[in-house]
Amino acid sequence: MTDNSAKNQSTELAAVSAFSAELQHPSLYINRELSLLEFNRRVLAMARDPQVPLLERLRYLCICSNNLDEFFEIRVAGLQKQRDSDGRGTGPDQLGPSEQLDQISAVAHQLVKQQYKMLNQELLPALADQQIEFPPVSDWSKKMRAWASHFFDSELFPVLSPMGLDPSHPFPQLTNKSLNFIVSLRGVDAFGRQATRAVVRAPRSLPRIIPVPHEFSAGKSQFVLLSTMIQRNMGRLFPGLQTKGVYQFRLTRNSDLYLADDDVADLRLALRDELNARDYGNAVRLEVGDDCPESVIQFLLNEFKLEQQDLYVCNGPVNLSRLQSLPDMLDRPELNFEHFTPGIRKSVPTGRKLFAELKKRDVLLHYPYESSHTVISFLQTAARDHKVLAIKQTLYRTGEDSAYVDALIEAAHNGKDVTVIIELRARFDEEANIKLASRLQRAGVQVVFGVVGFKSHAKIMLVVRREKGEMMRYAHIATGNYHEGTSRLYTDLNILTQNKPITGDIQKIFNQLSGLGKVANVKKILHAPFNMHRKVLKLIQKQTERARQGKPSLIRARLNALNEPEIIQALYVASNAGVKIDLLVRGICALRPGVPDVSENIRVISVVGRFLEHARVYSFGPVGEEEVYLSSADWMPRNMFHRVEVAVPVLDDKLRARVLLESIDDYFRDNSFAWELQPDGSYQRLKSAEGEIRFSAQEELRKNYRTQSY
Repeated sequence: MTDNSAKNQSTELAAVSAFSAELQHPSLYINRELSLLEFNRRVLAMARDPQVPLLERLRYLCICSNNLDEFFEIRVAGLQKQRDSDGRGTGPDQLGPSEQLDQISAVAHQLVKQQYKMLNQELLPALADQQIEFPPVSDWSKKMRAWASHFFDSELFPVLSPMGLDPSHPFPQLTNKSLNFIVSLRGVDAFGRQATRAVVRAPRSLPRIIPVPHEFSAGKSQFVLLSTMIQRNMGRLFPGLQTKGVYQFRLTRNSDLYLADDDVADLRLALRDELNARDYGNAVRLEVGDDCPESVIQFLLNEFKLEQQDLYVCNGPVNLSRLQSLPDMLDRPELNFEHFTPGIRKSVPTGRKLFAELKKRDVLLHYPYESSHTVISFLQTAARDHKVLAIKQTLYRTGEDSAYVDALIEAAHNGKDVTVIIELRARFDEEANIKLASRLQRAGVQVVFGVVGFKSHAKIMLVVRREKGEMMRYAHIATGNYHEGTSRLYTDLNILTQNKPITGDIQKIFNQLSGLGKVANVKKILHAPFNMHRKVLKLIQKQTERARQGKPSLIRARLNALNEPEIIQALYVASNAGVKIDLLVRGICALRPGVPDVSENIRVISVVGRFLEHARVYSFGPVGEEEVYLSSADWMPRNMFHRVEVAVPVLDDKLRARVLLESIDDYFRDNSFAWELQPDGSYQRLKSAEGEIRFSAQEELRKNYRTQSY
């Protein structure tokens, strides 16, 4: 090597090193929590969208409200805990917890204000135009008032328990997200006590929306909120006292579960203890009605040790999510999405014939456009087939009355060796999964609770069948849960295969989860927390090198979330080298696209439509040369390092083309429900240009699967 060559190489290496250091600058990363709030802003936009049927718009308003509940229960609660301990920032954006909480408060308050404005100025008037009303008390007729009074006496009075506040009756312990009323009183009670305040909790056992009998509703569909019914009649709970004011409030508490892995001897018992305490975690948010006086607000804030930024004043019913039951109470199909029945491919056989079919080819299914019946039938057939010896399956979320669970129990009753990996720590499904584990164990199923410290998030199934003296393995790998309900609402991809290297990898992963041993030596599958992160970085680097060599290069991915710093940095390097990168990221995205000399070649879009985008697809390579994977894993630290995840390659050329067309390419044509991430972290909705045909990826898929021959 000449002196000039060495000098040039040294200069080049120094430039690469300087560029790598620049890629760690906090300004290149969008804060995770603020990105999640931006997702909820997009959900809220669906409630305003005239393309969406009216009752579905109301559902989106409730979805946004529910999402904010969980955001405060988990994300804000975690930041408050972090602030009260070390107070340091841990994300690549380097925002400390106090800074994040300040910014979250500003955005969340804005979102809540927009929610109530939309409810009061857009949705309620539009519902009234459709003869669907929540008549104010001032408009109630004499007969309706009599009905409401009778309803209160017969249905509410027996279950309400007023709790007076005095030295012998301190403020009661209120459960998370319960609807409550604080009542200002005046007078002396039967025991000579001076009455000032009381608390009344709305019963959770009664519906939040009460239909008005037709004889009082003048031919309209009229409803009364449970809270209105209680507020109007509150004085009857305090005879002899003067009711000065009745005000709604609701408390959100920390609902995360904290288990010290080193101290867990029995995960199920430890979780049960934590679940008992979940409803009574530290307060993180206070919601009050906008008629609540400042003195009462301060009393509540002091009682729950909350700051002013934790207060949310609601111009309407506290807890908008209570309205989510309204669409189901109405028979108005014209105000809902058009009914859609998932298809079943006639070209995919059922029963034992499917085993023979899988020896010829892999089978790909796309939910919700295709039915989960094929996978359920596959499991049911395995449960009844005398040639099947063993079934292994992971369960993360299943829902009630699950056909998957019924088939596993039937298999155990039929003498199969059935092993189920149940993740007890699936957030907000922990209690259901504990009950599920007990049910399966009673049926003779071998139940394993995964690995302490690592959530088992992979969606995999393995069937072992004896055929002509040889053990044959069949596998199902999915991007979504074994849950019949979500298979009709979430977009997910599934693959059924008999490919020996892949089924061998799945066997190794199951053995690793249920037993003890070293890292499974998988051949085809990407496997977190072991090789997935490293291999994804290598696949990105491979496209980077191709671009540097002047060869065609392309990276496409579809994810729910992207915030793993090393992967983002690798994508920045690839973009800088000239790789075109198209990312479809539904929710959190910490990557900042469009930054000169860093991410100019990266485009990020998010689609919020009728169905929840849930599939994860990774594609590396130019058109015609792609390496494509289906996965349960987002590009997040938790998925790469703290969960058991898989990504399976799509080996069949036709299936690979179908995956890319249906799950990525069509979405980058969407000009109806797609939003593009801007460099400043905001999102801009993509609209069809004048004269351009409107295109929705979800509608296109729904139309194609409805019209194509099955």
